[in-house]
Amino acid sequence: MTDALNIRELRARLAEVVTQAEAGEITVITRKGERVGAVVPIEILDAIEDAEDELLAREAEKHRNEPTVSMAELLADLFEEPPGAAGSAA
Repeated sequence: MTDALNIRELRARLAEVVTQAEAGEITVITRKGERVGAVVPIEILDAIEDAEDELLAREAEKHRNEPTVSMAELLADLFEEPPGAAGSAA
């Protein structure tokens, strides 16, 4: 079962919560009754990060053969004034 602790309880029981994480348990952290975070076993964090890396690699692979732009072109596009904005005062 996943425990839920508010921040005050977490501070008082931090060593216990870390020991529980080492044992594979998840502790949810709440603030004003809302879930805001969790203390999780490191294996869970590692698995999430590995999955994220895999997802990003697959997405990058989909776009491998698409044309690229130079940094100068990208910056020019990002900082180009929108149509109709020329000469307008701030």
